[in-house]
Amino acid sequence: MSIMEYNGGSVIAMVGKDCVAIASDLRFGNQALGIASNFQRIFPVTDRTYVGLAGLGTDVTTLRERFRYRVNMYTIKEERDIEPQTFAHLVSSTLYEHRFGPYFVEPVIAGLENTSSGSKPFIAAADLIGCLNFAKDFVVAGTASSKLYGLAEGLWEPDLGPEDLFETISQTLLNGVDRDAFSGWGAVVHVITKDRVVTRTLKGRMD
Repeated sequence: MSIMEYNGGSVIAMVGKDCVAIASDLRFGNQALGIASNFQRIFPVTDRTYVGLAGLGTDVTTLRERFRYRVNMYTIKEERDIEPQTFAHLVSSTLYEHRFGPYFVEPVIAGLENTSSGSKPFIAAADLIGCLNFAKDFVVAGTASSKLYGLAEGLWEPDLGPEDLFETISQTLLNGVDRDAFSGWGAVVHVITKDRVVTRTLKGRMD
């Protein structure tokens, strides 16, 4: 078994019309043994930027604190909130620094960029040594990523509103993790719009 699959878990982010959504399952396991059904994988970076970390549970906790430290240092130095794209490069450089003994984590970044014409949705994903993948539609990570790709490809449409985006990402995640033994046990979804962030917790199959 790959160490990336040891604790299980999956994360997905999707782009909508002036909004973006990021979601993950809640299972924390030791291979096939389920341990917890409330493991947090998605963390706020700023009011409009979130990061989801799929991979080894210990490295998820470590990286969360490391990113929090680096973002705080950026905010103090620059006297402004970090933008999602800048944060994606911060994530990439942090992971690449440790490329010879990497963190076993695949981050997914979702947020709204401040532009001169308003808010622009931004999503990106990285591998464990920080190679960034920018997308216009969706990005996935974790043990159910191959199943999530297929479902997202079939369900996602351009210019979805916040409610339709929530429905699409929720159906994609819940049905994707049902086909994966190492993910599931409920889900949490964050929908980020220019006015607010709506967080919903979903019930999933517990078998």
